[in-house]
Amino acid sequence: MSKDIQPRICLVEDDEIMGESLCDRFALEGFQIEWQQTGNAGLQAIRTRKYDLIISDVNLPDLSGEDMYAQLIDESINLPPIIFITGYGSIDRAVRLLKLGAADYISKPFDLDLLVEKARLLCPLHMGNVAGDIQPANMLGVSPIMHVIEQSIPRLAKLASTILITGESGVGKEHVAQLIHRHARTSSDAPFVAISGGAVTESLLESELFGHEKGSFTGAAKARKGVFEQAHGGTLFLDEVGEMSLGMQVKLLRVIQERCIVRVGGEMPIPVDVRLICATNRDLKKMVEENTFREDLYYRIHVIRLRIPPLRERREDILWFANLFLKQCAQLSKETHHMSPVSEQALLDYDWPGNLRELKHSVERACILSYNQQLESDAFFDDGFMNSPAAMEVIESPTQDGTLAGHLRDCERKFILHALEHNQWHFGNTAIALDISRKNLWEKMKKLDIHPDKHAKPELESKQQS
Repeated sequence: MSKDIQPRICLVEDDEIMGESLCDRFALEGFQIEWQQTGNAGLQAIRTRKYDLIISDVNLPDLSGEDMYAQLIDESINLPPIIFITGYGSIDRAVRLLKLGAADYISKPFDLDLLVEKARLLCPLHMGNVAGDIQPANMLGVSPIMHVIEQSIPRLAKLASTILITGESGVGKEHVAQLIHRHARTSSDAPFVAISGGAVTESLLESELFGHEKGSFTGAAKARKGVFEQAHGGTLFLDEVGEMSLGMQVKLLRVIQERCIVRVGGEMPIPVDVRLICATNRDLKKMVEENTFREDLYYRIHVIRLRIPPLRERREDILWFANLFLKQCAQLSKETHHMSPVSEQALLDYDWPGNLRELKHSVERACILSYNQQLESDAFFDDGFMNSPAAMEVIESPTQDGTLAGHLRDCERKFILHALEHNQWHFGNTAIALDISRKNLWEKMKKLDIHPDKHAKPELESKQQS
């Protein structure tokens, strides 16, 4: 890391051996690091000094890392990204912290190289070196399955030269490919080049992939490099590989095997050194059985496969990404918006066939069309979904008096009940999840006639006093 730019890290860790080890390693990597050994010391340091990253153990002797983070959020302090260190078996707690806004977590025992790499990716973004992207570079969501995928990326980037990413349209396959590229690149100027096999006509695809020589066809006024040459020394992302014709598949297979290309109209082979990441939303194995995709190419690109699940299989990510997209819209428009409890539930109940792409467009649409800071359900969806059974249950639940006040009261009651059940009736965690104080939660429960002895399951009643 450049000595001209030394990101400052606040380390909150009570274990002396762990703390000394982390301080030594991060100092060698070119970071400035300040070590606090208690939660209260960490609080005071973060309140009074400017940091580019916080690394905190969750289990501290005086104040847990989770409570420290909650206090900082309540105080509306402008926080840098924070990485939590959790113990084995504390994944649920870590996921809860991610939902509150933590950038990442790492579980003990952990690979120190991985923690350093996470810090490298988070610090430059927070310092503004990558304009316009407020999403942590290594965050794919808060769901356990996406965290597993995220943790596999550094190893794949080091070892795999050909990777296949599968998943429905809009799940974020190209973003995953970019993360692999960031981990794999040996220099800051290593290229990342993307092309879609389905977006280019058959007659032009060969020239786009392999380039052409001057005069090789009508309109070829000068020689041009294809994407394989453009990506030399970096990563080529070939999307929609399942849309390529059988003839083009043969030529792609030859390049993968020989690691060299021949331009259209040329004769000399040109060596290329690229990491090839292919992606598809189709079932390539079924296509092989139907003789529409070459079996030899299938096995060549299927050495390592990453399946990115659709949003409906990882609903924990829906509100996290929705809030991320709201922040991105606010950065562009200088207008802040937030979702009502009813609209949050509507987003959770929708299956999102277009996945992240559809969710992002829905959030952008809501921000553009709404004149109010609070976004209601109808701002996110067209009439088709608003009349669906899933949405009707959320936004048209019957009330006793039929008034708007009664409807809103019922919606709030259902939403708080859902949060309590999700957090196993732990009032402190529920209050944090709802972004309200424990006192406010108790007052709302009393007003809305929510009693633990009536609603909590017997085996969870012991948590009432937590």
